[in-house]
Amino acid sequence: MALVLNEEQQMLKESAQGFLAEHGSLAELRKHRDAGSETGYADNLWAQMVEMGWAAILVPEACGGLDFGHVGMGQIIEQSGRTLTASPLFATAVLGVSAINHAGNETQKTELLGAIAAGELTTALAVDEKAHHAPEQIGMTATKQGSSYQLTGSKCFVADGSTADKLIVAARTAGSVGDAKGISLFIVDRSAAGVVVERVAMTDGRNYANIRFNDVEVPETALLGEEGAGFAALTATLDIGNVYLSAELLGIAQESFERTLQYLKERKQFGVLIGSFQALQHRAADWWSEIELCKSVVLKALQSLDQGDKKAPALASIAKAKLSEVAELSTNEAIQMHGGIGMTDEYDIGFFIKRARPAQTLFGDNSYHTDRFALLSGY
Repeated sequence: MALVLNEEQQMLKESAQGFLAEHGSLAELRKHRDAGSETGYADNLWAQMVEMGWAAILVPEACGGLDFGHVGMGQIIEQSGRTLTASPLFATAVLGVSAINHAGNETQKTELLGAIAAGELTTALAVDEKAHHAPEQIGMTATKQGSSYQLTGSKCFVADGSTADKLIVAARTAGSVGDAKGISLFIVDRSAAGVVVERVAMTDGRNYANIRFNDVEVPETALLGEEGAGFAALTATLDIGNVYLSAELLGIAQESFERTLQYLKERKQFGVLIGSFQALQHRAADWWSEIELCKSVVLKALQSLDQGDKKAPALASIAKAKLSEVAELSTNEAIQMHGGIGMTDEYDIGFFIKRARPAQTLFGDNSYHTDRFALLSGY
């Protein structure tokens, strides 16, 4: 498939660009940061996104969705990287929808996906239990007790974990830490008895949480899919999540470059524009080349998700590894080329590095995905 957007996907991209520039700009980010917002975004922002149909893009038509595909949704997430817009879109309309689609039974899909598409439900995916991403190292337990399960353990770095209506929790119903088998997924109310949520303040101002499950009792119907068979759905969801994080990092890289390029054309030293300095021109040229490569990497990964390509897991890791590397390059170069003012709060350029680092780390950084790609390739 050609690495180009079709007409409908291009229109969605342009629509997202205009909407986010108006409603999810950096000025909005500053306002909510300074106000100490618990979510980092306006209360009506998610409602507007739902009204535009964004929450329904990945939801099947049979469940009340649009089923527009990953390439389309990827354009929205990329634009949100440019504007650094915070919202439940990633945690709910991407991760939540994907997990339910891959693991849920027909009843769960109809009820939960329909509610997400209608903007009536938000979700958060609770996977990791330590500082570094390691989905096989799940130690949290879910013990069967009659017609219910008892969940015991903790999760960390849960995106949107302190505001989501439902938590999609990976817990072990069999096996030991390190085993892929025996992992199950559960839908848990955030407000359920025994769930203790601690919001974590991060440098990007987003909503993350550490969550403890103190003998939380959930009914059998809370089990998402089959007991002990949740790892395949979990890894598929994580692959999708990493492709979308790559799309967001691409937006961050592009915006960092364009803002810095404009600065090079305006800032003078020794009476001349710094953009005329050959050393900076060479660095900017190398930087631009890396971003152009990343555009193809992200689009190919998104297309592989839509096509159900068996290479999708490898392409997801390629995208996350490469975009983590280039986003780091981009935000570092942006700060350096802006000089001392790049580190000040007065200039917006510093916000991009603050968002890029958590996005790089979530669900595995460059090192994790370089190693994973090698393993998937048989090394």
